[in-house]
Amino acid sequence: MITTTPVARWTWGRDHHDTDTVDLCLRELLSAYAVLATHHLVVDSAVVHVEVPEAGKPKNILFEGDFAVNGSEISAEYASQLADQIQAGRQTGPVGSVDTLIECTGILSEDANEIIQPKLFRLATHAYRDYITTSLVTFSDAWMPYDLKGRAQPAIYSAHQPRLAAALRNLSDVLDSETDPDDSTYFGTPTETGVDNYFEPDGSPSDVWARYEV
Repeated sequence: MITTTPVARWTWGRDHHDTDTVDLCLRELLSAYAVLATHHLVVDSAVVHVEVPEAGKPKNILFEGDFAVNGSEISAEYASQLADQIQAGRQTGPVGSVDTLIECTGILSEDANEIIQPKLFRLATHAYRDYITTSLVTFSDAWMPYDLKGRAQPAIYSAHQPRLAAALRNLSDVLDSETDPDDSTYFGTPTETGVDNYFEPDGSPSDVWARYEV
């Protein structure tokens, strides 16, 4: 099931000392996307949206554009090539934050068949002068023992939760930061390995779909 608002969100953040925040931001974003692709959670091709607002004038956008990327081609050198294009094409002015985003088309499995699912994840990286943060948002309940209507889904859970858990661990390694599960949403509680369901006082899994989505 795919929701209109996030089911769960995880973040990774750390200090940095890089002077080229455009290059740094793209390297971190694309490295994170490569992890998702390695675990067969997203398709190879994606579109990266980049915005570079001016320091002190966030409404003045020095650069805004989209780049098509291929997961199999992602490397630090490739990220640097994109950064060079942005630096060459942006307006003059001091760079504020660098904001990058991928609306991820994902891959789900059902009855031994692969399903290509738009809006499975949203991956974003924001680089500031001395801090960088990456977030992963999911709009799916495929990682949960019960679906959002409270129905048990053991086959779906066993097929998808281990891949997400492995990806979250690898993202922590690649991004050099501990995985930080965000606050609970309407639909569940993110953990370091997936998403927990809500339960009613009698112990039955909650139908949060009827409560918040329909």
